[in-house]
Order: sequence, then structure tokens, then C-alpha cells
Amino acid sequence: MAERKPAKKDTRKSAKGTTTSDKESKGFTAEERAAMKERAHELKSEARRGPRAKKKADGESDVLAKIAEMKGSDRAMAERLHAIVKASAPALSPKTWYGMPAYAKDGKVVCYFQSAQKFKSRYATFGFNDTANLDEGAMWPTSFALKELTPAEEARIGALVKKAVS
Repeated sequence: MAERKPAKKDTRKSAKGTTTSDKESKGFTAEERAAMKERAHELKSEARRGPRAKKKADGESDVLAKIAEMKGSDRAMAERLHAIVKASAPALSPKTWYGMPAYAKDGKVVCYFQSAQKFKSRYATFGFNDTANLDEGAMWPTSFALKELTPAEEARIGALVKKAVS
């Protein structure tokens, strides 16, 4: 007669049983999920346009539409930053990136504007990606918190954008 092994008890717990309704999710925020969905939509739109489409013109209208959706000081800063980037680096192509106004060189985002309302932050951000030529020693800033744009900040941003595409 064959010997019977005792059945193993299933010690795994379901994911449902380990969370309670009063705990907040440790995953992405609603704003982060929305930004990811916007990025997926942007990639699909770019693929539909194809390589021969006038991407700069399409990107410009997409960026202007995103800026128009912003409110208050975010909108004013975004409009001013758009003008500064265009004047400082006309070779950059406007496009949206995760639902934010961004500016690309050879299809790669160099710099972007993130409104304070996007992720419910206390300040807006103007940032640079690793494709920006801003390397300076062993450490350098890649994003800047913006509460307002004065002529001094505008001049600094213009100089940084020029350097970023050099």
C-alpha cells in the first residue's frame, strides 16, 4: 500500500485580506496615474502622425492647449517660459510629455515645465533631462522650483536653455 502524505496547508494570503479600507494605497497617486495615461496617449498620437508629419507644428498646438488648461500663475509662467524657450533655443521642438509642456531635440526631451497644480505641489518646476548639456563638475542642478518669474529668473532660464542645447 502506498504511503499517504499529509496535505500541505496553503500559507499564502490573498492581497485582499492584507489591506484594510482605512489604509492609503502605497502605489501611484491619482495625479501620477493620470500623467502616465497622458504619456501613453502622447505616444499613440506620435505614432499615428508618422515620421513625415509636421511634428513641430502639432507639438506646438499640443503645448499651447496644455498651457491653456492651466490656471492662474501656473498659466502665466508657462506662457512666459514657452516664449523664453522658443527665443533661447529655436531648434527645440515643443511637445507634451506626461501632459506637461516640454521641449525636445531630436525627439528627446531636453527641458519641461511642471505646473504646481499638476501634482498639487506648492511650487511649479522647470526641469532638464539628462540630454541637456548642463554638466558642471561632479554636481549640478537639473530642476528649479518656481514661485514667480522675475527678469532675473527669466534671464537665468534663457541662459540655461541655451547651454542645454549647445
